[in-house]
Amino acid sequence: MAIDPQSTGTDLDNGAARRPLRLLIVDDDIVQQELMRRAAGTSKFEMTIAGSCGEAIRHLEADGFDCVILDLELADGDGVDVCRAMVGAGYSGALIIISGTDSRRRSAARAYARSLGIVAQGLPKPVDLSSLRVCLANLSQDIQGLPAIHDWGGASVGLTKEAHRADLIPAARSRRRQPAALRP
Repeated sequence: MAIDPQSTGTDLDNGAARRPLRLLIVDDDIVQQELMRRAAGTSKFEMTIAGSCGEAIRHLEADGFDCVILDLELADGDGVDVCRAMVGAGYSGALIIISGTDSRRRSAARAYARSLGIVAQGLPKPVDLSSLRVCLANLSQDIQGLPAIHDWGGASVGLTKEAHRADLIPAARSRRRQPAALRP
């Protein structure tokens, strides 16, 4: 069966300019800001940096962003306050929580953000830059309507990854129950 190349075109094929993805980095640590800026730079994001809750909220109210990278512990407040402001500002992008707090607090913050309708992920500090790059690359693909290009831990992307996480793949389940010496 032949595929008509004209029927598979996109607006980008017709010369339409693709806008850069917008990223807001919210962290009061200058070193962390720079690390995240460099990691995000490889994903071709247009970046804005906010060093406080107040500054982040002002940016969210004035500008549109595709993603917010958020530290939970900021000098002038809690990152959860920024989550509330995101909803008030009509934010509809993704959220990556990167914080040195314990995993339970990060999980609670992610759950809270999701309860507000914000798609949220979390990474611990010190941030693993390759994990952050994977998050941002996949976000970029998702915003453009393309499939994810990276994954973690050998799980395939898409429904297979979700099945893997839900422990629905029999091979993965059976290997986990075997002593390490007996695994293939």
